[in-house]
Amino acid sequence: MAITLIRDISDTSSYWGASWVFGCFPDVHIICDAPIGCYNLLGMAVTDYTDALPHMANLTPTSIREEDVITGTAKALKRTIDDLRSLGSLDGKRLIVLSTAESEMISADHTKYVAQLDPEARFFWSQSLEQDEWQGRDRALLFAWEEYGKPFVAPDAPPKAANLVNIIGPSLGCFNAPADLHELKRLVAGVGGELNLVYPYAGSIAGTPQLADAAANVVLYREFGEGLAQALGRPYLFAPFGVFGTTTFLRELGALLGTPAAQVEAFISSEKKTTLQPVWDLWRGPQSDWFATVDCAIVGGRSYVEGLRQFLGEELGMKVAWSSGRPRREDEPDNIEIRKRLHAKAPAFVFGSINEKIYLSEANAKGSHFIASTFPGPVVRRTTGTPFMGYAGAANIMQELVNRFYDMVFNFLPVELVRGQGTGERGQAGPPQPAAAAAPDRSSETMAWSVAATNRLTAAIEQVPFLARISASRSLRLAAEQAARARGDTEVSLEMIEAAIAHGA
Repeated sequence: MAITLIRDISDTSSYWGASWVFGCFPDVHIICDAPIGCYNLLGMAVTDYTDALPHMANLTPTSIREEDVITGTAKALKRTIDDLRSLGSLDGKRLIVLSTAESEMISADHTKYVAQLDPEARFFWSQSLEQDEWQGRDRALLFAWEEYGKPFVAPDAPPKAANLVNIIGPSLGCFNAPADLHELKRLVAGVGGELNLVYPYAGSIAGTPQLADAAANVVLYREFGEGLAQALGRPYLFAPFGVFGTTTFLRELGALLGTPAAQVEAFISSEKKTTLQPVWDLWRGPQSDWFATVDCAIVGGRSYVEGLRQFLGEELGMKVAWSSGRPRREDEPDNIEIRKRLHAKAPAFVFGSINEKIYLSEANAKGSHFIASTFPGPVVRRTTGTPFMGYAGAANIMQELVNRFYDMVFNFLPVELVRGQGTGERGQAGPPQPAAAAAPDRSSETMAWSVAATNRLTAAIEQVPFLARISASRSLRLAAEQAARARGDTEVSLEMIEAAIAHGA
């Protein structure tokens, strides 16, 4: 069997995905059949930056010990349940026990045992050894509906109102969920929709049957949640990106809800004069010339990759050099290939995770700008002002790009270092020193370049994003010529330009 090397794993396991779904429910307590370390990473460490939560209050590990690996984890599970009951942590809550990779390796399937201990409790076999977080999230949503929703809904029950809408998918561990959810709520209301449930983010196990009350569903992510939407048997749409994509979405949702077309068009018209006004103003300014001259790469969840490709590439005219979504398709680059591409030639803008940020740092890609668009990575997105989706997302992304354009130019401005007078070598105060005779400034004098050095400079500049090439060329030329003059050379050699490139001039 061939062994495949995986570098810098980007996706977590289905156990993590399921925990992040069930963890949204305030009337649920989760027991993960796991060693203490596997709990700490998910429940204490990572959730602190993905959701700005100090810890997951409704998640407890069985704390598998060495003896449990030999005899099984049933005793550890019972001990954990008894402890939680004695503390009152299970009062008024449903219990869900999750398997983990560690418990699955020793075949600790507690489906029957959990039912014996508590007939109301459920066991969720995560399939953590074979499935990623997207599959885990998808299966957890379906599990919640099939166990706690569908059995309590009459077959073929009609919607309670024609304009009720569910938003499916936002949950713990989802990048930028609060901001994207806020924008989607605003859009739904704008075309006459009334929010029924935000599931599971603002839902509960007890309220799960209410999913059937809605006339339509909006699935926030393409990477998971569609399975539940299909199971509900109602029409559904995916959350939109960009100006054109959002306009199409609003018209389709309005039609599904029976909203008069005139009302939908009035909302769209109002949005063009308010939320979208920054997009139009920036496009009419000199910045509009920049978009067609720069390229970008996109790494993120499937929704973000497809949405950003549409907005940046099709609507703004930027060149999308390449993209890689999650879950990754066979024709998309993995992290090993992404690292190679960023080292070889980094685009002007790179949307991605901490992995891509590290690869850019390794390549000393000063001409590229990193924009966080997915986890993993220590970036907090708890507020509602940073959407990527909808009209507000288009305005936010465009504003961010223009600000980065300005940063890109600033980073290549020639800056003269200022050293304070009257300081010693280490910057400490001291008596004023007599001024040394100023050396003649020869930086403006023309200096010869060898053919090899010229060719190397040309090749290096071709790797720099287009907008920054003039400034980058000037910086490299200046550094190489200064080094040559310091050595008393009359010509810039290949060695000099290589040194300037290596030092990131």
